Amino acid sequence: MPAIAVHYRFRQEPRQHLLDFDEAHPAPHQVAYRLIVLHYADAENSLLIPAPDDSPEAILEQAEVLEIHDIRVQPEG
Repeated sequence: MPAIAVHYRFRQEPRQHLLDFDEAHPAPHQVAYRLIVLHYADAENSLLIPAPDDSPEAILEQAEVLEIHDIRVQPEG
């Protein structure tokens, strides 16, 4: 699995995580979904997390609502 360095802003703070994906260049909504799960999987209200089969637009919109912005990816290697 390729390791991807993900740079983004969460609640206006710059963040970075190294995530594994099945592909070297995941779609933006796939990265946003993983970040939503990373930050909100333990939330009492699971309604914050979109369904994995939601449209890419819906996932990206939910990321914005949850203050996950400016997502950039960089393959490690």
